Amino acid sequence: MHFEPIGHIRSPYTDKFGIPRQPGLVTAAEARLELRPEFAREEAFKALDGFSHVWILFVFHQDCLTAGWKPTVRPPRLGGRESVGVFASRAPYRPNPIGLSAVEHLGLIRDERGLALRLRGVDMLDGTPVLDIKPYVPYADAIPEARGGFAVAPPADPREVRVSPTAAADLERFDPDGARALRTLVMQVLEQDPRPGYMDRYPERREFGLRLMEFDIRWRLEAGYIEVIGLRPAP
Repeated sequence: MHFEPIGHIRSPYTDKFGIPRQPGLVTAAEARLELRPEFAREEAFKALDGFSHVWILFVFHQDCLTAGWKPTVRPPRLGGRESVGVFASRAPYRPNPIGLSAVEHLGLIRDERGLALRLRGVDMLDGTPVLDIKPYVPYADAIPEARGGFAVAPPADPREVRVSPTAAADLERFDPDGARALRTLVMQVLEQDPRPGYMDRYPERREFGLRLMEFDIRWRLEAGYIEVIGLRPAP
């Protein structure tokens, strides 16, 4: 078997740290699936506009392609402390590093960069190769009586996120009209507390950074909340 990507994701997640652990958790995360020229044909998407969501079948690229796999993993939902089988998880390090996400579909757009599918609520790294698109069919794909194993409930309540005066000034400078929804994106990502589960073992570590779009975001863990302390262009 040999598969070629039909296109690549362009998302605000330019680093793996900070990507939400499931799709739909960060609604401000909009992305484009930019199609390769041979697949950039409007007729291939005829009638897709009637579906609000789509399945995106993609490849966990970067080091996942060469790092190999292990039969057990420690999922973040269990705090990184308990092991489960890789096939009972959504871990990226798999025998075949393939991911599947249901995301909101915002329609096709054709511009100077070619034909693209606009998406919202993505959980994919910028540059992710996409293998296929399928419509999300509610009557078949939503199974209310299904059991969720160790992920029976949504993540815990989002953390409160505050913005320091310095960070507020940075956000105003880099997104003065709010067109990029930069403030909302930063706050929604940090509400999920992107730290690995095992970081609870290091309570002395309080300051962290992550990259979104072309920015380095600095933030600090305080008692009961997260504070954004600054933004700067990434080197």
